[in-house]
Amino acid sequence: MAQDRPLNHDEMVAVLDWYRAAGVDIAVGEEPVDRFAQRVPQRVTPQPAPPARQQAAERPAETPVLGGDPSEARSLAASAQSLDELQAILGAYDGCGLKLRATQLVFADGNPEAKIMLIGEAPGAEEDRQGKPFVGKSGQLLDRMLGAIGLDRTKVYIANTVPWRPPGNRTPTPEEMALCLPFLHRQVELVAPKVVMTLGGPAMQTIFSTTTGIIKMRGKWSSVSIGNHTADAIPTLHPAYLLRNPAAKQQAWRDMLSLKLKIEALGLQAQ
Repeated sequence: MAQDRPLNHDEMVAVLDWYRAAGVDIAVGEEPVDRFAQRVPQRVTPQPAPPARQQAAERPAETPVLGGDPSEARSLAASAQSLDELQAILGAYDGCGLKLRATQLVFADGNPEAKIMLIGEAPGAEEDRQGKPFVGKSGQLLDRMLGAIGLDRTKVYIANTVPWRPPGNRTPTPEEMALCLPFLHRQVELVAPKVVMTLGGPAMQTIFSTTTGIIKMRGKWSSVSIGNHTADAIPTLHPAYLLRNPAAKQQAWRDMLSLKLKIEALGLQAQ
């Protein structure tokens, strides 16, 4: 059996990186707590319940989920008159708990004047570090997919349904989505794309307002309303899924060819 030894610097950094990727990125306390030394709590004698009228009077007001209020998010998002204003508002917004664990806001990348918009789900670890969407391995694959049909980041605008990285890359909760969705809607309204491509199941379900799975929906065009803006939209598989399932790249390629044909039909290929 190998003898125990202290971890060196590189090993400790690797362990901390592993904890962060798993979502363990907040310390519970500065000092260790010996739970065995704590006293056993004394039995508390139950008190009779107060009358129903008194219970209603003493009940605290309902607090917003995760410290935020969707109506406040809608009001803030609607007040933005430009993408720069919207980014500044999001940067100052503390209503969504995802912000507390994220390194920074991941707002968007690409050309804000483009008429082609790509929407993913949420930032990953590399996106969280760089502050841009789709810059990790899946982003590199996305760049190659765009290049195959004559596009690059100067001709598209890229955003996510959620602008902060969920701990451990988990799927955002419905409450988190409700707080972030007004900002995405306003972002789409300000960009005003003619064509939208969603990447992955969660983004598709958000934009298309459906619970249908991505495999059944991918590759099908629909006219969708996002906030007060309407555009032609097509869902495709997420590049991260393609990295795990290379055989599915054939389906994604058909979707990219369909996107290319739509762009040509709308006369957007030169933009």
